[in-house]
Parts: sequence; C-alpha cells; structure tokens
Amino acid sequence: MKPKLKTILLILVGLLLVAQFIPIDRSVPEVDPNADFLKSVEAPTAIANLIEGACYDCHSYQSEYPWYAKIAPLSFWIQGHINGGRQHLNFSDWTSYPAKKAAHKLEECYEEVQERHMPMKSFTWLHPEAKLSDEQVSALAQWFQQLYRSADQ
Repeated sequence: MKPKLKTILLILVGLLLVAQFIPIDRSVPEVDPNADFLKSVEAPTAIANLIEGACYDCHSYQSEYPWYAKIAPLSFWIQGHINGGRQHLNFSDWTSYPAKKAAHKLEECYEEVQERHMPMKSFTWLHPEAKLSDEQVSALAQWFQQLYRSADQ
C-alpha cells in the first residue's frame, strides 16, 4: 500500500473513531399523552397500528432507535431524519396545532401516503414491517382523507 493511501485511510479511521464520541441529542420534551394524534382522533385499531408502525418513529416523540442508530455516521443521518420529520409533523403534539393547520397536515398525510412518498423508502429498507401494501396504503389514505374533509368543514 502506498504511504499516501495508508495515511488517508488512517485519518479516515481516526475520524470515524472520534465521531463515535460526538453525542446525539435524543432528548424528548415532556408532553401530555392526551395531546397525541391517535388519542385525539380515536382511530380504529387497524389504522392506529399502521400509523404507529409506519409513521411514529419519525413523526412523534415515540421513536424507537435500532442498535445501529448509535454508530456514527448513521447516528447523525437517522437523527437528522427524525428531527426533520418531527419538525414537519409531530403526532405527539397534535392538539397544539390550530384547526386550520391540523386540517392542512391531514391533507398532507393523505397526499404523502397516497403518492407513496411516506413512509420513506430509506426507512422501509431498514424497517420492512413499515412497508405498506397496496390495501394498507388505500385504507390509510382514505382514512386521512375522511378526517381532512371532516376537519376542513
């Protein structure tokens, strides 16, 4: 191995080792459990199970981190996705949304599920249980659409 390549590889390994000691903020604020989306809308069990399995890891404070989420640089990537997901839509804070914003979020939920943008493919690769069948997509999208229509009136 050429000395220059060996030096580059040693630097990369060193950076990866140092990155393991950079803490990831996984703290969760205290929230009222009654503010949760599934509690406030009284979703049918089958729909609630789909939402919890396909959405809550990134769109709530109920994230469950797999073992590999502690290994940098994956830890940075995963936490970035979770932070972005919570920022865009947080089911744990659902009742804090004004009615108009909540209706818009329901419309977005319908569109994202219907168009198969959610759950993200990168999430389902590592969480195959979150991959939705055509029937599940249809049921979930229809349910979100019904909620949106009733909330928008």
